[in-house]
Amino acid sequence: MTRTVESAFDVENAVLSRYKQGAERVQTSLCCPASQYDARYLDVLPEEILNKDYGCGDPSRYVCTGDCVVDLGAGAGKICYILAQKVGVEGQVTGVDFNDQMLALARKHHRRITEAVGYDNVRFAKGRIQDLSLDLDRLSRYLADHPVRTVDDLGLLNAYCDQLRRDHPLIESGSVDVVVSNCVLNLVQPQDRRQLFGEIFRVLRCGGRAVISDIVCDEDPTPGILDDPELWSGCIAGAFREQRLLEMFEEAGFHGMEILDRAQHPWQVIDGIEFRSMTVRAWKGKQGPCLERNQAVIYTGPWKSVIDDDGHRLERGQRAAVCDKTFKLLTDPSSPYAEQLIPVPPLHDVLLDEAAPFECSRAATRSPGETKGVDYHETIRSDEPCCG
Repeated sequence: MTRTVESAFDVENAVLSRYKQGAERVQTSLCCPASQYDARYLDVLPEEILNKDYGCGDPSRYVCTGDCVVDLGAGAGKICYILAQKVGVEGQVTGVDFNDQMLALARKHHRRITEAVGYDNVRFAKGRIQDLSLDLDRLSRYLADHPVRTVDDLGLLNAYCDQLRRDHPLIESGSVDVVVSNCVLNLVQPQDRRQLFGEIFRVLRCGGRAVISDIVCDEDPTPGILDDPELWSGCIAGAFREQRLLEMFEEAGFHGMEILDRAQHPWQVIDGIEFRSMTVRAWKGKQGPCLERNQAVIYTGPWKSVIDDDGHRLERGQRAAVCDKTFKLLTDPSSPYAEQLIPVPPLHDVLLDEAAPFECSRAATRSPGETKGVDYHETIRSDEPCCG
């Protein structure tokens, strides 16, 4: 696990200050450049946005037409405006950022870009990405009329924040198809990171996914790196150790974590530690009851066996008994597993309201007799050639 130390400075303020400067003038040292964006989506973007984009990858490549997307740490809005074109008129994009200067820059060109695209499906909202329930634009309007001067005022403020989260959440639970982020998660303070991943999980619908491009390291940052505000705001000190980024998704309840892209060469090397860009994807949807509907899956290989995120061991070529939830999760055409598994549905469907609980402790294999039924004795012949 990545170790953390108590910083002698406020990480959030150090990051905010650096990116305020980045909104005013180009900061070439902020994040490693990402040049793989599809040029088709850049024509409508002004140079000011293109020049003040700070990222390390392109998560927009993994978003589809019609998706509802949230971009964490949207900055100048480059990824959001790319996404707006990719998801189309049926999709929706929300960019969340805490930096007023960056939000102003993204909003400044909103009308011009949406008119060029031909429709408006993008908005920018002020919020902390580790607290996607609290709408900071609404909170700012409240504070303008209700300044905090006493302890009682503070109590009223806290109550209003709770009310906002409950009645007017910035991003509603289970409302998003994809959460993306481009070199921003590493800027969140270590003590807020479990909440951050929990919020990503909360806002995604069942079957939704997170696609995150970020800076990772091959070893834990040294205390000297962790105590340097320039390295924090420069996407170095807060870098996740490679495997830890995947573990954080797993601990939040995600499944199917996979590395989509990993830079071959490090962006920077400090004290012998390599820092590079990596893009990962994780899925939400393995939660729920386990019901027995006589289903099985066959793992096609090439490995002799694999273990999924729920501990199911799938042996190459064997019929693995799985519950209804796992069967759907593993065989859905949009899942990360579908191309490696053959679904084996039952001959006679077991209705959901008649399904018994699945015995997770049972033997891993399922006999053909279970799938077809013990009384199945049909003989079916065909005159058609087997091989075409």
